[in-house]
Amino acid sequence: MTSKTPAAEPNDLGKYFIERANAGDVDGLVALYEPDAVLAFPPGNLATGHAEIREVYEQFLAAAPVLTPGRQHPVLVSNDLALTASTLTTGEVAVEIARRQPDGTWLWTLDQPVLIP
Repeated sequence: MTSKTPAAEPNDLGKYFIERANAGDVDGLVALYEPDAVLAFPPGNLATGHAEIREVYEQFLAAAPVLTPGRQHPVLVSNDLALTASTLTTGEVAVEIARRQPDGTWLWTLDQPVLIP
């Protein structure tokens, strides 16, 4: 299963992340990122670009985690950039930078999914 519904709003990315991760949809997760995006996960590691991000999520989803939506914070938008943040159910905070694409949709360009509370 692959879902590539584009994010019309920056906070759609977080919602789609939970849906796609719970569905085991690696391709759908990768589709949330720009081709040269940087993902800081697992903590202490950086994955750059779709190929490396795919490897991270293949390993992550191999354990079949069940993710629960946290609390999304109001998005902060400046022109074509947006700062998104969520407090996860674990109390950790995830922060991302999204960029508006030429077609008006949004993709993450920087993703720091786990910060110390």
